[in-house]
Amino acid sequence: MVSQEAYCVKCKTKRLIKDPEETTMKNGKPAIRGFCSICQCKVFRIGKMKK
Repeated sequence: MVSQEAYCVKCKTKRLIKDPEETTMKNGKPAIRGFCSICQCKVFRIGKMKK
């Protein structure tokens, strides 16, 4: 599995997602939810997970 990145609001930069999980938004589009690998704050990215 390829590591995913998302923007961390607390760090103000892109960070690797720790414990990523696929989810679906209310409008039916795919998204990835997880935690920042540095500060452990929640991060969210719209789109499918890379295989």
